[in-house]
Amino acid sequence: METDEDQRVIPFQLQFDKPVASQIKIAEWNPEKDLLAMVTEDSKILLHRFNWQRLWTISPGRCITSLCWRPDGKAIAVGLEDGTVSLHDVENGKLLRSLKSHTVAVVCLNWEEDGHLIRDDNGNISTYEDRTSRFFPPAPRVPRMPGVVSGDTGFMDDNEDSFQELSNSSHQRFNILCSGDKDGSICFSIFGIFPIGKINIHKFCFPTPLVGTQATYRLLNASIYKVALSKDLCHLIVMCSGELIEDNDASRDRRTAGHGMHGLHSLMLDTSIFWKRKNELHQVAQQASNIEDLTEVIRASLSVMCKQWSDAMHTFHEKFDPLSTLIIDHGLDSSPQEEFLSLLGGARTSPPVHQFLVNSLGEVGAKRVSKVVCGAGKELQLIVLNHLQPAAEIIGFRMGELRGLSRWRARYQGVGLDETLINNATEKAGMLLVQVERFMRVLSSVVQQFSNFFNWLLKCIKLLMSEPSDQLLPYNSELAVIFLKFLYDQDPVRKLLELSEADCDIEIELETMQRVKELVHFGGFLDCEYLRRTLAKEFQQMESSFKEAFLMPFSTISEKILCENLLPLFSLPSSPASTSFPVPTSISYYEYSSHAMSSNQTSQNSFIDYISFQIPEESFPEIANCIGIARGFMNDLISVKKGYSSLEAVLLGVPDGYHCVDLSLYKESQIVLLLNETTSSEGSGDACMMIVQANDLPFVSISRSTSLDYWMLHQLKESVVYLQMENEKVRSIPHSVIAPLAVSTSRGVACVFAARKRALVYILEEDEDEVSDAE
Repeated sequence: METDEDQRVIPFQLQFDKPVASQIKIAEWNPEKDLLAMVTEDSKILLHRFNWQRLWTISPGRCITSLCWRPDGKAIAVGLEDGTVSLHDVENGKLLRSLKSHTVAVVCLNWEEDGHLIRDDNGNISTYEDRTSRFFPPAPRVPRMPGVVSGDTGFMDDNEDSFQELSNSSHQRFNILCSGDKDGSICFSIFGIFPIGKINIHKFCFPTPLVGTQATYRLLNASIYKVALSKDLCHLIVMCSGELIEDNDASRDRRTAGHGMHGLHSLMLDTSIFWKRKNELHQVAQQASNIEDLTEVIRASLSVMCKQWSDAMHTFHEKFDPLSTLIIDHGLDSSPQEEFLSLLGGARTSPPVHQFLVNSLGEVGAKRVSKVVCGAGKELQLIVLNHLQPAAEIIGFRMGELRGLSRWRARYQGVGLDETLINNATEKAGMLLVQVERFMRVLSSVVQQFSNFFNWLLKCIKLLMSEPSDQLLPYNSELAVIFLKFLYDQDPVRKLLELSEADCDIEIELETMQRVKELVHFGGFLDCEYLRRTLAKEFQQMESSFKEAFLMPFSTISEKILCENLLPLFSLPSSPASTSFPVPTSISYYEYSSHAMSSNQTSQNSFIDYISFQIPEESFPEIANCIGIARGFMNDLISVKKGYSSLEAVLLGVPDGYHCVDLSLYKESQIVLLLNETTSSEGSGDACMMIVQANDLPFVSISRSTSLDYWMLHQLKESVVYLQMENEKVRSIPHSVIAPLAVSTSRGVACVFAARKRALVYILEEDEDEVSDAE
């Protein structure tokens, strides 16, 4: 019988109880810092400190469906309903990168890093050094549109280093971001920024686990619940619902009739290519992701340059086009160029030109247009020198690095680094540099001729107005003639910058083309037509060659991700409403301990997987209100081939009067359960939080059948462990609670959200002197 003193001792200390403005649907603790990221029902992301101080709030403008932290806690990945995965800086919530890897909602994210230092073939610790910083200054930033202040666009500020740090991954441990969508697709990206693979679980063929059996199965209408990479990146466990169908001629005719096993399944994917080739993938991702960043700098530079020059030319034509109307009104049959050439030749000034220069344009108007056009030309030159050209030069260097790696076929052909495609992309990068230099020559010539034209025009205006013109800059008559004949109504700068639908080839003399072809024999570009292309067209071709070259590693790695094993857990109703309601699940990997290993198991891998899940009452009415825990699934296929099974499982009966709201695996093989009273109406009543030591549970070895059409839970019906409130570590909560349950393994705290828009944070780990309730 408990004493009054015992009743005062409560396992978990309540740190605080705070109201929340909107109900929380997703919550995740930062793995390295005391920070809690939460997603509200109206799809806002809130970042709070442990003391509940809010650091920032952002709203992506689209429905948020998943969230996870980068392993070092410096960035957060957000999955959106439209299939986008966006990365945000932990310091200020700034958008760092967006990847559109999916076409439907991203329902789960998992970001895992390799826990071991990279070693070379001789066993020595290998660190990949990015040599670019030896030869080049820091990479250029995206240029900002003139007149736009910080925060008006998606461009990064010059003083922000988060974007650079995201791409500069040479100092990071190798890590992979996994994202799963509701249609069964899983995407992989290195450092969260370089896509390296994509698979769809519908396309997998699942063999039976026992050797010698021929039956194979497929999953139909699969919807992913959760994904989790192992600590060594060699395996990926996937929790999904779907219909399991035997893959034979007879079953193919019944696939649409719902004759399969519809329920929750656990899949084991072989992702060992990430471990075996992490050195090579690290280097390829490092170079390719930086090249993609620099490509965006060039794209933005061309866009800003095109806009600035277009605005300048609009101002020029807005002021000079009325001259044509004046000429027609005076009954003359000539063009503005002819009238200006007549004035330049010393002939009598015609009435429309006199009226235009003295009354319409005037000295002030001519100076303003001159300032706009020549100023735009100088701005374009600065953008080229500070952004476009440095980006193109660094791209050329990085492509040269990749070109060298691609020639090491023994190591890099296995990850899809194709020498031919890399050579082509390297050549395209060199061609772009040639086009940039030509553009600068054209731009410089055009700006000089515009400036000379306006100097002459201002002198003419002064003479027509009988004012002194001694203070005006001199002009060159020959350049003025060239301008009037070739540039007055032409725009070679815009032609080089804009990517028009029609092919705008540049005319090249036959003699020049012949010399270019002769240079091929001396190491010149194999594509001799590059001089006929504009700068915009050259950039388009370079970008296309990059996509083709980087698609090869993506496709190669995708083909090497295979499904090793499948475990049917329990049945689910096949109605669409049941699949839309998520089943609480959790996947974690823990280090082996003596309690977690059976006599047949060995410590070949230093981690063991734990899979926990709530069992819906309609799945197994005879064992209702239960929670399942399975472990050893990761190594089960190897064990079965050796003659034993490493897969073990146990069923936990939830205490009477309660039902499970959410669950989370905690460190040291512990499981945290969030329970609500079943007798209370919605939004009222009490709840409790319980910690169960999984290592102490009587796990039962699961034998694998010769076929997969058998639910795992059938073997556990007679061995349910019923939890007792007095035997477990339990904390009563004076509110009815809802999912999610956010547990921090580093801090040892849990955040519980009440149905009445409250957030409660409890400390799970205590000193030897237990803390009494302070409420």
